[in-house]
Amino acid sequence: MLSSPCVMTCSRTCSCILGLGLGTAALFAAGINIVLLFPNWDRTYLLRGLIGKHAMLGSGLWGGGLMVLTSATLISMMGWRHCCFSENTPCQSMLTAMLSSGLALLGALICFITSGTALRDGPFCMFYVSSFNQTRAWKYGYPFKDLNSRNYLYDHLLWNSICLDPPKAVVWHVSFFSILLCISLLQLLMVVIHFINSFLSLFCSFCEKY
Repeated sequence: MLSSPCVMTCSRTCSCILGLGLGTAALFAAGINIVLLFPNWDRTYLLRGLIGKHAMLGSGLWGGGLMVLTSATLISMMGWRHCCFSENTPCQSMLTAMLSSGLALLGALICFITSGTALRDGPFCMFYVSSFNQTRAWKYGYPFKDLNSRNYLYDHLLWNSICLDPPKAVVWHVSFFSILLCISLLQLLMVVIHFINSFLSLFCSFCEKY
């Protein structure tokens, strides 16, 4: 059976690894959200205000990015026992772990929900609409949402036939929001592991004390 000091060392090592993993994932989430602001690497869409609301919300920047990165920094510091965490009691450490987990959980969850909603609604792009006198005009909006094309993700024939501008808007939208969704899901998984690791660390601290 492993001794409590050995378990504590493993717990701290796990915190360091999780902190590094969460921090890396947060940087990737922020980077992906920035890419979504420049469809086809063209900044004119952002300057003209032709970016979808899901990308402009920036949940990958401040949610899955900044909030998770802040939490990752706290988790890493707890693992290395730097600064004010070096003299913390087990209960104080557990409280810090819960706060950092809660912050990361909230940020990752916001990013996950936003990404899922973006994939459901489809991209913001230019598409043709028919008026009452049978003339055709174009406008910017969410054609897959407005036209009730709920299965656009599975019908690739719609991708290039409906969205006219930006070019390959659906591919850009689906690809990067799918990546953002996966990143936020990975962050949620690491937060759960961190919480379990912190609970085991607290339990072993009490075992070592008594």
